[in-house]
Amino acid sequence: MVRLENLTKFFPTPTGRKYVTNDLTLTFPGDVSVALLGGNGAGKSTLLKMIAGTLMPDSGRVISEGAISWPVGFAGSAHRDLTGLQNVRFVGRVYGVDTDALVEFVEDFAELGAHFNMPVRQYSSGMKSRLAFGISMGIYFDTYLVDEVTAVGDARFKRKSREVFQERMQHSSAFLVTHDMKQVRQFCDVGCVLNDGKIHYFEDLEEAINLHETLMA
Repeated sequence: MVRLENLTKFFPTPTGRKYVTNDLTLTFPGDVSVALLGGNGAGKSTLLKMIAGTLMPDSGRVISEGAISWPVGFAGSAHRDLTGLQNVRFVGRVYGVDTDALVEFVEDFAELGAHFNMPVRQYSSGMKSRLAFGISMGIYFDTYLVDEVTAVGDARFKRKSREVFQERMQHSSAFLVTHDMKQVRQFCDVGCVLNDGKIHYFEDLEEAINLHETLMA
């Protein structure tokens, strides 16, 4: 369960405050996966970071139950001066999992080759995303926060990412940010559309998709 209580987040602009959420109260059940839809700049990634606790709201709070992942695809989830291997072991110790098993999974999944033993500052953005996605999929969370990361890599790697994510969704829920409506229909149960500082919540996923596509037209 994730509950937003009177949640307000805004950013200053030359024309005034741009709200991502404005005194929003909303509860997401723990047994559903949520599609976060909206145009570029609508605040989808910002909302993910607030749910994760990596970004504080201006007022209000986020209440959650169960283990929640960091925002997968968020560049700050890996320390740039540590190697990929060191990052994996550090995260494994923080979350209390078998670090050797986690290293084995991530090294095989992320396909970083020799870069796995190099500092993350030498990684491309795609390599950072593959590392972050591999670490998060190697740890079992109750809720995964995913930001477009399954779009990284070639067709084979995308397919592998979708397959492992689908396996995790058999036992967990997710908040998913993507522009791919095929993935939305595959992984999500309900939808939220962010637009002009408001969030429209739909238990009927197709209604959320229809509104999103109308706003994007």
